[in-house]
Amino acid sequence: MDSQLSKNDVQQMLRIASGATLGFAISKALDWPNPIFFTLYPILLLGLVAVLNGHIIRQFLAATIFPAAAVLVVYGLFGSHPLLITPLIAITFAFLFWQMSKGTLYLFGAFSLVGLSLQLHFASYSSDGIDIYALVISNIGAILLALIIAFALHIVFPDEEPRTPLPKAAKDKASIRHEVILCTTVATLSFVVFQTFDLVDSISAQAASVLILFPLCWKGATLSGWQRALGTLIGCNLALLAQLILLNYSDTLFFASFSLWILVFFISRQHVLSGGGAGTGFGVLTTFGILYGQSLSPQQDIIYSALYRFSSVVVAIALSLCVIYVVHSLLNKFQPTRHHTFT
Repeated sequence: MDSQLSKNDVQQMLRIASGATLGFAISKALDWPNPIFFTLYPILLLGLVAVLNGHIIRQFLAATIFPAAAVLVVYGLFGSHPLLITPLIAITFAFLFWQMSKGTLYLFGAFSLVGLSLQLHFASYSSDGIDIYALVISNIGAILLALIIAFALHIVFPDEEPRTPLPKAAKDKASIRHEVILCTTVATLSFVVFQTFDLVDSISAQAASVLILFPLCWKGATLSGWQRALGTLIGCNLALLAQLILLNYSDTLFFASFSLWILVFFISRQHVLSGGGAGTGFGVLTTFGILYGQSLSPQQDIIYSALYRFSSVVVAIALSLCVIYVVHSLLNKFQPTRHHTFT
């Protein structure tokens, strides 16, 4: 990994830190519900994508509509029939992972999976007072705000040098089948587990079980799982340090926002130097987004949330990797579903 920051890297670091802070500060200042969406989505958009063009914007907008429609249809029509919901969700996951595996609409699939997973998790607890319609509207509003923030920050902190497009790896049909079946199976099992048990506070663990699937294969998921666990550990400890420094000032928006900007900017360096993918640095960034967005308020600090988040994420990752390995091994026994990384 190159340890030298380029001019573009510094600009992207400024965009990520400022985007996360703006989303957090605006949602908190206006007292909007589900601030986790408003803090996390700018990190996803500005962290995973170093440029902003029409193709990316269209994918992000499509990722606004698709999860919202899926949640409203599934829970609106079949909310009281869990045996019908599960196969419908599995089909939805398969469609999104298929888009990711083909590569052309990878960002649409990835952003939709994150939004869909978060909304499904909260929507399953609608009987506990969580309003599904308010949840969907918050998600749509957060994505649109993230786009506006991204537009503005690409103007304020533009790239200073042209970027070289990354080469696309070719895949055979067997590898695509393998990835779609593998990831759909794991994501659906994760959905079932979090629907079966009362885990309303385990949104981080549920999200982690989906995010480690982004490489779409066993070898990639193994590295991704380790990086996410390490990133969560680092993120939780840094968030705890910020909480201890802030003490009784954590409910003051200026100090909370400033601490978030400092933390995100500091970690963004490791993220951009590692290539800007879903590695350790990205795991730390999303940890900040979830902890600050969900848990930092005048009525609740992030100390308990950080400790619970790390333990639940590690368990979720370990169990997910076990399932991934089993499904991966079974699929590689058959030629039509054998992955190109199989040796």
